[in-house]
Amino acid sequence: MLNRRQFLGGAAALGAAAMGRGPAEKEESATQVGNVLPEPTPSHLPRWRGFNLLEKFMMPRNERFLESDFAWMAELGFNFARLPMDYRCWTDPDDWTCLREETLKEIDEAVALGRKHGIHVCLNFHRAPGHTVASPPEARSVWEDEEAQRVCALHWAAFAERYAGVPNAEVSFNLFNEPMLIPAERHRATVARVVEAIRTHDEKRLIICDGRMWGKAPPEELLDLGVAGSTRGYEPHAVTHYQASWSGQWEGHPVPTHPWKDKNVIWDKQALRDRCIAPWKALEARGMGVHVGEFGAYNKTPHAVVLAWMRDCLELWREAGWGWALWNFRGAFGILDSERADVDYEDWRGHRLDRTMLALLQAH
Repeated sequence: MLNRRQFLGGAAALGAAAMGRGPAEKEESATQVGNVLPEPTPSHLPRWRGFNLLEKFMMPRNERFLESDFAWMAELGFNFARLPMDYRCWTDPDDWTCLREETLKEIDEAVALGRKHGIHVCLNFHRAPGHTVASPPEARSVWEDEEAQRVCALHWAAFAERYAGVPNAEVSFNLFNEPMLIPAERHRATVARVVEAIRTHDEKRLIICDGRMWGKAPPEELLDLGVAGSTRGYEPHAVTHYQASWSGQWEGHPVPTHPWKDKNVIWDKQALRDRCIAPWKALEARGMGVHVGEFGAYNKTPHAVVLAWMRDCLELWREAGWGWALWNFRGAFGILDSERADVDYEDWRGHRLDRTMLALLQAH
């Protein structure tokens, strides 16, 4: 595996080949960092602000990450990129214990681009061996199956060895995306096994763990593992996922508003504070740092409603001292090319920019 010097040099050379520049020129430019990245600890995460980048989000999509995304995020004042990835991108389809080096080098490129542009890179297994919230489901469950646990630990150990010595200011590991309705003790046992595999190769690597119940439940069961926590900004679901084809039946559903009233809750700013902030602040007070790994609203929700809801969320997270990552940068939830029908877009470098949403994010 690569040590830090080999990784940085190799990734620079790969990026240069992709963009038509020589390794020496690329290596020189890789030292020109824009943002100065803060140093995180498991008990206190910086107020990172940024986006999810989806180039390896779900097979069959398996593309290289774009330097323009990192450069533009930095230019616009952001410093965080979460890379939600599908382990099948780098895995031999006939042997899930065999990792393909050519794809791992593309992830190296993304980490090197983060370093170059002052963007913290959070590597996430959105689909891990034995776990996914997407379709199709995994054949084995990492929460119950010994072989799936072994293979998942093997993959994360390979990443740990690969990035050993790369500072936590530059790279973190986000183990599982949104564990579902699993018992706390089972969640802890599986996470503990993967954490041990990582720390065998890199004992100081910053590890971030989503809460159970799709990221909603503070993972108190992990407090003794020395990890940080990641929550979500998708409440209320009727506002954030309105008419999203993968997320419920929407026929006859009323157009969302903010505040939104469901059967039991009026989802105003106070409800968001009580239900989505307070439980995680209690966790943070016990020694676990918190970050909002995903948030946003789908492009069928009226833009004015999105902005009003988003303003309340961002103000609450700023009060809490938490960072966040919008899902996504380019796409239906994002600030570029979201294809909303009710936005007056600005033409910006070949893309359609939602300047109003951008200004709101920059202000928080």
